[in-house]
Amino acid sequence: MKMKLAQRVVIGYYKTKLRTIAMVSPRKAAEQAFRVFCTPYSRGVKQKEPVIFHKATKHSLFFEGLHTKGFQWTPDEPNGQKVLIVHGFSSYSYKFEKYIQPLLKEGFDILAFDAPAHGLSEGKMINALIYMRFLQAVEQKFGPINGFIAHSLGGLATSLLIEQIDQSVNRKLVLIAPATETRSAVAGFYSMFRIKEPVQTEFEQLIMEMTGKPTDHFSIKRVVQSVQLPILWVHDQGDRICPYNDTIPVQSMQLPHIQFRITEGLGHNKIYRDKQVI
Repeated sequence: MKMKLAQRVVIGYYKTKLRTIAMVSPRKAAEQAFRVFCTPYSRGVKQKEPVIFHKATKHSLFFEGLHTKGFQWTPDEPNGQKVLIVHGFSSYSYKFEKYIQPLLKEGFDILAFDAPAHGLSEGKMINALIYMRFLQAVEQKFGPINGFIAHSLGGLATSLLIEQIDQSVNRKLVLIAPATETRSAVAGFYSMFRIKEPVQTEFEQLIMEMTGKPTDHFSIKRVVQSVQLPILWVHDQGDRICPYNDTIPVQSMQLPHIQFRITEGLGHNKIYRDKQVI
């Protein structure tokens, strides 16, 4: 993945800052590192509002002290099913504009919300648990939701949500390049910021204290073994953000409710914009 100059500068700054703090207190360094881990590297909206969004009903949802923004489209001939589009880390709803018209043609009522600290929504931090609680709030206010189309971190958050919500509702899940294992994301973060072992130990302990669960608990592989809803999982072999190798153990389980579609050459972001995937 190529990084912009501004991103390289920020990463360099935090490498130095975390290394300096760690000399005094690995715990303080871990707390700072966790804040960095949960901070989107790009916030706000970087494009004009797509035309299809002009036709949406605009929603506001007050969530944990933050004003968040969402959109809803109602089909001319509804099929009685509601779909929620769930974007990934450092993304926003506008990027999924090409999904709206095909879903409307099929009669789906469509929802899309910008997560906290993303797009048009307020906030400074996001992680899988914050995102899961946010999706739970969307479900409580606008549900029941029958289908989820989720990319990247949104895929992990949605999977965690599925464990929490009413299992009697008929639901389906589409995962596009999901963040399969939090362990991989954390390991990548350690490598990128050159986090030393004492700080890593404190980082892991911090997650345990905050959630009551170890890092490995936040895993789509774990979730899909305990839920039975139909899942379509689309992943590219060259994904360098959410590694394809993390999907191999899930594929080897041959779970009957999961259907895999493997692509080549689309990476992590092109995949959700690809016409064949849509």
